[in-house]
Amino acid sequence: MKNSVSDQCFFVESDEEDGEKGMQSMHNDGNDSDFSIDSNENQPQRKPSSYGMQWPQSYRQSIDLYGSVPSPSIGFLGAPSLSTLGSSFLSSSLIRRHTAETVKKPLLPQEDEQQRHSSQFLIPPVVTRKPSIRKDGSKVCHEIEFSGQCTFGQGVLNGINALCGVGILSIPYAVREGGWFGIGILLIFAVFSFYTGLLLRYCLDSDPELETYPDIGQAAFGTTGRIAISIILYSELYACCIEYIILESDNLSSLFPNAHLSLGGIELNSHTLFALIATLAILPTVWLRDLRILSYISAGGVIASIVVVICLFWVGLVDNVAIPSQRSTLNLATFPVAMGLYGYCYSGHAVFPNLYTAMADRNQFPAVLLTCFAICTAMYAGVAVMGYLMFGDATLSQYTLNMPQDLVATKLAVWTTVVNPFTKYPFFVQNECSTYALSLAPVALCMEELIPSNDSKFYVYSILIRTALVVSTFLVGLSVPFFGLVMSLIGSLFTMFVTLILPCACFLSIMRGKISRFQVASCITIIAVGVISSAIGSYSAISKIIENLRG
Repeated sequence: MKNSVSDQCFFVESDEEDGEKGMQSMHNDGNDSDFSIDSNENQPQRKPSSYGMQWPQSYRQSIDLYGSVPSPSIGFLGAPSLSTLGSSFLSSSLIRRHTAETVKKPLLPQEDEQQRHSSQFLIPPVVTRKPSIRKDGSKVCHEIEFSGQCTFGQGVLNGINALCGVGILSIPYAVREGGWFGIGILLIFAVFSFYTGLLLRYCLDSDPELETYPDIGQAAFGTTGRIAISIILYSELYACCIEYIILESDNLSSLFPNAHLSLGGIELNSHTLFALIATLAILPTVWLRDLRILSYISAGGVIASIVVVICLFWVGLVDNVAIPSQRSTLNLATFPVAMGLYGYCYSGHAVFPNLYTAMADRNQFPAVLLTCFAICTAMYAGVAVMGYLMFGDATLSQYTLNMPQDLVATKLAVWTTVVNPFTKYPFFVQNECSTYALSLAPVALCMEELIPSNDSKFYVYSILIRTALVVSTFLVGLSVPFFGLVMSLIGSLFTMFVTLILPCACFLSIMRGKISRFQVASCITIIAVGVISSAIGSYSAISKIIENLRG
C-alpha cells in the first residue's frame, strides 16, 4: 500500500536525486499553503501496507462504482466560473484545501505512461495512491479500472446519484409524519451532512495512504474502528436492498392489484407475487462479474430521479390532482419517524472518499459537494411541499402510490421507479440515492474475501453467497413490508452513524490537537444531534413496525 520510490519520484535521464529534490520541494510548498489544521511533516510515518491489507480489501473496488464511473460529461456543470466560485466561497479556515493546486492525485497510478516520458522531460510531481485491494483474480474481479480523471461535471453527476434516489419518494410521507415543521429538520441535516462530507476529505488528506471510509476508521480507531465502520456500511447497503424488494412489490401491485397465483395450495397475493418476480428477475444480475456495463449507470440514476419528480409536479400542476385532507404543522407523536426519513436522504458519505480521490482536480471537491447538496436539497424540499400539499395526511410511504393510476404521468413515474432499482440493486449503495441506495455487490465481495484464495470452488461459493443474500432480502422484505418505517429505521440506525457521528468522531481523533475549539464544538454538537436522533428515531421506527405486525 505504501508508495514506492518509483511512484513518488520523477527525474530527467534517470537522475533520481534531482527528482527526489524536486518532489520534496513541491511537497513542502503544498504543505505551506492555506490549510492550517494539518501537515504531513508532522505526521508520523506509517508502516508499509498499514491500510487496505485488512478486511475488507474489496471495499474500494465496489464503492468506486459510485464515485469513479466515467459518466457522461455535463457541460454546464463543468463551467469554470461555477468551480471557481465554489472554491472561493469555500476557502474559509474550515474547508481550506490541504494539497497544493499544482498537485493532482489520480485514483490509480499510470506507471506505464510515466515511464515512457520520464527519460524525455521532467514530469510534474504527482502524489499517487495504489489500489487498496490485492489484485487476486481468484477472489475479486478487476474488469474495470478508473484513471482518477473525473471532471467537475462528472463529479456532480456521481454525487447527485449518491444522494438522490428512492428516498425522494418518501419525503412527502416524512412531512406527514412530522408536519410542516419537519422540513426545517431536512435543511439542518443538509448543512450538517455537507460539513461532515468535508471532514472526510480532511481525514483523507492527513495521510496519503488513506483511500476509503474504512481506512479513515482504521486511522482514527485502529483495526476495531475499521471493522466497526465496515460492518455499519455493509449493513446499510444490505438494508437498502431490502427496501428495493418492498419498493418493487408496492409499485407493481399498484399497477396490477388483482394479480395472484396459486402454487400447491399456497395463494400468493399481488404483493407477494411481485416481490417473488422481482427477486427472480434480480437474481441473475448479481451473478455478473463484468462491471463494465456501469459506465452510464450514474446518468441513469439521476435521470430516473428527475423523471419521478417531474411526474409529481405534472400531476399536481397540470392535471390538478389533489386529495382533500388535513395538514399538520407539527406531529410530535410521529416526529422521530420523520427524522429517520430525513436522515436517510443524505446517506452518500460512504461514496464521498472515493468520489474525492477519483477527481482530476481535487481542489474542486468542496464546490462539487456544495453543488450536489444544493441541487438535491432543492429537489427534496420541492417534492416535500408539493406532495404534502396534494395528498396531505393521506400521503402514503411512496407518493407514487397516491397518484391516480389512470394518468400517463403516474404510469411513467411508477414504471421508472420499478425499472430503476434493477440497474442499482446488484451494484450500488445509497443513493439511492438517497440512498443513496446501496449495493449488494460490496456485501457479497466482502464475504467472498473470507473464502481461501486457492479454493477451487471459489466461484461456486460466490454464487451461493450472492444467491443467499438475494433470497434473504426477499424473505425479510416479505416479513416487514413497511417501506416508510423500514426507511426510517435505516436512516436512524445506520445513516446517522455514517453521515453525522462517525465523520466527526474520526476527524476529532485524527486531527486531535490541530483544530480550533470552534471545530471541536461543532463536531461535538453534530455527534450529540446524531446520537439523539439515532436513539429516538430507531426506537420509534421499531415500535411502529412491531405495532403494525401485531395489527
